[in-house]
Amino acid sequence: MLDTNRIEALRHAPVDRGAHIIDGARRAASDGAEMEVISPLDGSVLTTIPRGTREDAEAAIAAARRAFDDGRWSGLAPAARKAVLLRWAELIEEQALEIAVLGVRDNGTEIGMALKAEPLSAAGTIRYYAEAADKLYGEIAPTAPGHLGLVHREPAGVVGAIVPWNFPLMIGAWKLGPALAAGCTVVLKPAETASLSLLRIAELAQDAGMPPGVLNVVTGEGAVVGDAIARSMDVDVLVFTGSGPTGRRLMEAAAQSNLKRVYLELGGKSPNIVFADAPDLDEAAKVSAMGIFRNSGQVCVAGSRLLVERAIHDDFVARLAKVTDSLRVGDPLDPATAAGAVNSEVQLQRNLGFVVEARAAGRKVHGGERILAETGGFYMAPAIVTGVEPTDRIAREEVFGPVLAVQPFDTEDEAVALANGTDYGLAAAVWTSDLSRAHRLVRRIRAGVVHVNTYGGPDITVPLGGVKQSGNGHDKSLHAFDKYLDLKTAWIKL
Repeated sequence: MLDTNRIEALRHAPVDRGAHIIDGARRAASDGAEMEVISPLDGSVLTTIPRGTREDAEAAIAAARRAFDDGRWSGLAPAARKAVLLRWAELIEEQALEIAVLGVRDNGTEIGMALKAEPLSAAGTIRYYAEAADKLYGEIAPTAPGHLGLVHREPAGVVGAIVPWNFPLMIGAWKLGPALAAGCTVVLKPAETASLSLLRIAELAQDAGMPPGVLNVVTGEGAVVGDAIARSMDVDVLVFTGSGPTGRRLMEAAAQSNLKRVYLELGGKSPNIVFADAPDLDEAAKVSAMGIFRNSGQVCVAGSRLLVERAIHDDFVARLAKVTDSLRVGDPLDPATAAGAVNSEVQLQRNLGFVVEARAAGRKVHGGERILAETGGFYMAPAIVTGVEPTDRIAREEVFGPVLAVQPFDTEDEAVALANGTDYGLAAAVWTSDLSRAHRLVRRIRAGVVHVNTYGGPDITVPLGGVKQSGNGHDKSLHAFDKYLDLKTAWIKL
């Protein structure tokens, strides 16, 4: 049970002015510039964070380079890195509620989800990779007699990590856990509208014994700080979760500098396919609603396209609408809230724009209006849009808000064609009682994750990555180490 009294106390707690973490020290921006942190709960100013400069980013990169090259972290025995990371995870767990509330005040996620998906998830992820740090073996090649071939796995170097605002700790930990466990050093840039919780856990990393310069955090605008990281000749690996246009700019910057490796997770337009033989339509409606409307739709794998077999279309949409109308949307710090605030006024207006456009095109919209405007916060009623055509923008572009596009289909082949008729390929779901159909669609749908009779929930043990314009590389699971380790061959004549 959540401690509501503690949550209320933390709701009103003053928030310290943010600072970069560079080479183990708190720093202001080199020119003193700051950015206001606007809470999506009520539009108030929580605090300020540095508006980082290119010089700030370069200072952090130089600190990470020194820390990597002198071996203060990469040169430690893996068991020693493991001990620090385990202590870090422990400290995050000890302060989980405080960190979760701070994050909610910063980005608007409902507290029930935030506690589990943010600090507790981050701690679990860091612990998972810490436990793997001393279990990464090299290889002995099957060479001809007289020679010995050894394959070493070595840390790749300095990692630049740029993470989004929807789940900053969870996604941040997906980058930090394997990178740090592998022996890399990191320069992390949080999103402008969700930096506070990442700054807090970076301070806890120092308390856990992480040497200065190993984990650096620079806040500020992506066009300045992010670009400096992408263009740096001293960053060896760049990892990013966010929008496609930004991902393209990062790849261009990497190509124009040192050809650093770039791994991108760029979101999706994920199809959630419901067949008439789904084992439980009420359960499918409930899970489908949460698969798009939790965190106000601000989830990269959100099931934002609902494809329903025509025979049950009207019935299923009615069930879905009933579930949706029962969801409490509002104050994210109320444990009874099912969907909290949209992250910013800019994102809210973008969401509403999709709904306005759909109505203008003659689509039927259930919900989709701005609500609770009197609070000063950024809230939106979940929107279910029916009659959507494949050419509609709402069927093609990622909204990243609580907006669901619904399309009917008649046959399995048509469902697959609709599912794959997008530039994205991150996630998908299939609801059916036909085991053979489930296996067929897992193979036929082009997506990195395909759920069957559920939506969401894969844990840290399985990879997350996309195909097509959803990106490349994988977060989560032991496969994530591949991004942060180089292979080195030793060929020895005996």
